Amino acid sequence: MEVNVLNIQGQETGRKAVLNDAIYAIEPNDHVLYLDVKQYLGNQRQGTAKSKERSEMSGSTRKLGRQKGGGGARRGDINSPVLVGGGRVFGPKPRDYRTKLNLKTKVLARKSALAYKAQENNIIVVEDFTFDAPKTKDFLNITKNLKIEGKKVLLVLPVEDKNVYLSARNLKKAEVMGAASINAYKVMNADVLVVCEKSLQTIDEILTK
Repeated sequence: MEVNVLNIQGQETGRKAVLNDAIYAIEPNDHVLYLDVKQYLGNQRQGTAKSKERSEMSGSTRKLGRQKGGGGARRGDINSPVLVGGGRVFGPKPRDYRTKLNLKTKVLARKSALAYKAQENNIIVVEDFTFDAPKTKDFLNITKNLKIEGKKVLLVLPVEDKNVYLSARNLKKAEVMGAASINAYKVMNADVLVVCEKSLQTIDEILTK
């Protein structure tokens, strides 16, 4: 699969980039994508949510009323869950939401995500570039030139570039990351994938080794 290489002015350079069929032309595996996205989102969770149960509440254990004949539910002491301010039944406890996934599964998930973007023609290849200084306006000009303004954009650089990263940091619909760091969630969450030429080589090395 070949795509035209553009410059940051949105003009064709006359060169073509080859998208590896072993990555971008495979049949996407939806279940593997689900597993990888689930793991990524789970790994982002702090898992520190906590509420007090009945045994953890501070308060008297004196029985408030008769066992029967009161016309309402049995409630025991002041810490009963049926009373306002009482303990919570089966409340959340601190836990670890991280899960493990085989490397081959993660690789297949990334291939599937990239294949979906290729099928939808939502991959734009641009020649390598950098900024002399962080400037959000310069990044916005690139999105305008590529006619993708207003869309969720994931820019994949060969190596992490601080100036480019800082230029996009304040934009809600733009994200910049190195080719070695891409994952299925970030790729699927973006409307358009903007990939630098050298990034394609890095992605090939990681996903086809």
